[in-house]
Amino acid sequence: MYNLLKGKRGIITGALDQNSIAWKVAEKAHEEGATFVLTNAPVAMRMGEINALAEKTNAQIVPADATNVDDLTNLFIQSQEILGGKIDFVLHSIGMSVNIRKKIPYTESNYDYFLKGIDVSALSFHKMLAIAKKLDAINEGGSVVALSYMAAQRTYPFYTDMADIKAMLESIARSFGYYYGLEKKVRINTVSQSPTKTTAGSGIKGFGDFYDYADAIAPLGNADAASCADYCITLFSDLTRMVTMQNLFHDGGYSSTGVSDVVMQKMGIEEK
Repeated sequence: MYNLLKGKRGIITGALDQNSIAWKVAEKAHEEGATFVLTNAPVAMRMGEINALAEKTNAQIVPADATNVDDLTNLFIQSQEILGGKIDFVLHSIGMSVNIRKKIPYTESNYDYFLKGIDVSALSFHKMLAIAKKLDAINEGGSVVALSYMAAQRTYPFYTDMADIKAMLESIARSFGYYYGLEKKVRINTVSQSPTKTTAGSGIKGFGDFYDYADAIAPLGNADAASCADYCITLFSDLTRMVTMQNLFHDGGYSSTGVSDVVMQKMGIEEK
């Protein structure tokens, strides 16, 4: 423990169970001295184990539908009341694709499902930021991080409409980061994480095979949920106070590696 977040107040969304990145972020933030509020949609809370996390980290829970402006407004108002002041950091860890869940191919996307995915997974980020800014709920120099994936830059057929949605999420971070940075020096970044064995990730068709492939490509191997949490903590801390409007790859070097010796060997291609 280094007390990187001592005295800081936060909001952490999306902690479903012990495998989720948001869960690990909450544990790390608690270890580093932060106090925070946990939040998730009521339906997700019924599916998950958030009460155990709240007890472990001495956090209170404020249910909120991230697509609902009234719910998000209440979240920021209540969080400040519970924590005794303005917010210093926010984690947006919210993602959902009905098209993926129903195994609908990208070229045959159901547009109602597509729009639902945009609202839940990307537009919710804009709504959170807009409400926080309107309420002046985040302290000067505060930090907001959203979790993304490299499919926003490169094509992964199994990721279907979520690839487009994550690209929108990253664009919102850049655009809102400019305005919030000018006004309040609030930093807004996205973290593009390795394929991670979470409940949500494991539900994607072919995830296991791709996880192994990415692990064989990345020089450092896949980054797990706990190490992603460590990275998020640094972004919440004052050590990164000049980092904003970035999509930051946390993937063991996967995004910069064309092909690895391991993959070449598996393909039967020997070095000559």
